[in-house]
Amino acid sequence: MLTLKLITEDTERVIRGLEKKHFEGAREAIEQVVATDRQRREAQQQLDATKQQAKQMAAQIGQLMKQGKRDEAEQIKLQVAAFKQKDKELQEAMDKAQEEVNALLCQIPNIPYDEVPEGKTAESNRVVKSNLKECTAEDTVGNWTVNPQLGVENPLPHWELAKKYNLIDFDLGVKITGAGFPVYIGKGAQLQRALINFFLDEARKAGYTEIMPPTVVNADSGYGTGQLPDKEGQMYHCEIDDLYLIPTAEVPVTNIYRDVIIDEKDLPIKNCAYTQCFRREAGSYGANVRGLNRLHEFSKIEIVRIDTPQHSRESHKEMLTHVEDLLQKLELPYRILLLCGGDQSFTSAICYDFEVYSEAQGRWLEVSSVSNFDTYQANRLKCRYRHAEDKKIELCHTLNGSALALPRIVAAILENNQTPEGIRIPRALVPYCRFEVIE
Repeated sequence: MLTLKLITEDTERVIRGLEKKHFEGAREAIEQVVATDRQRREAQQQLDATKQQAKQMAAQIGQLMKQGKRDEAEQIKLQVAAFKQKDKELQEAMDKAQEEVNALLCQIPNIPYDEVPEGKTAESNRVVKSNLKECTAEDTVGNWTVNPQLGVENPLPHWELAKKYNLIDFDLGVKITGAGFPVYIGKGAQLQRALINFFLDEARKAGYTEIMPPTVVNADSGYGTGQLPDKEGQMYHCEIDDLYLIPTAEVPVTNIYRDVIIDEKDLPIKNCAYTQCFRREAGSYGANVRGLNRLHEFSKIEIVRIDTPQHSRESHKEMLTHVEDLLQKLELPYRILLLCGGDQSFTSAICYDFEVYSEAQGRWLEVSSVSNFDTYQANRLKCRYRHAEDKKIELCHTLNGSALALPRIVAAILENNQTPEGIRIPRALVPYCRFEVIE
């Protein structure tokens, strides 16, 4: 969440940032935070003053008793008792105001960096790079005209290929669980496992330490990374135990550093993790959710960084290069989008999406989001670092990205590599799959 220091010292910049994210009632929300925090500070000042008075009066009681002035001492005792009652009321008022401030801050998104483009919908996202053509500053999703022809005549969508080659059984998943829970079979399962191992190996080569975290977390963890409060109803909740199935490994891995002070010399921290991920995808329907396009359970490799404010921009660039390198090795047509303010997530300060082209569906599929959250998550997590020189304690920056999510990568590999002889496996995956073609 945003820090009170930022809100109170740079109020107008915060309001402009929230308006760029198209957060309704931005000014009113910030003014309410400022007013409620002022109430808290006023209660704190009064509490400090009454405590000081009570302390001074308590010292007088001892002196009066020594002087035999019992009646005067008893009168002061009554006044001290009244102060203590007032202290209790002030403490309750201060605690209530603090709770209200925290509740308000939880409803306010992060503010975007200055370079984030204006815009309300995905149409305004800027295409900054592609392996299909040179990009210009005027390229947005709304005016992107490239429609690559990859040389496949009458290509089949991946859900038909999966049935033809017996790779994925969507109906069996419905029988066992429900829609959005596919069953991978034979070479389909081998392709999944090959991608998982390939992505993890590439992450380790890039200096990431592999983590194998739980896939169920408590409410504090969900709150720490901003998935809770769950405004869109996307989290699977185990009500009896009050635990949540993770929507991404970002949640458990980033929460390793909740309530932790890290020495500056140990930053940046670079972790990766493979997990199953669970999202309710409430409200998703239509042709764009067919097959692997939108699932309730899927596999994903996540990369997570904890860094200093001074170096986090460089970390973000390195993460973007890492994801792009994966797509190049998989020989997929891709483009990179800088998301506009209105299409960014609640918690991000800047986010780039990677999309691969689906030959059979004739559209682009998002396969990764790589975000810098600035101090937004760290403030919730109380994830801080200690400066090497002056030992000052400061909030870290947190970053994460998919490297990569498997379902749409599998869809793109199947669709873009189909031939009359079968589905060709990208060269980088052959050592992992141990076959070159799905026949």
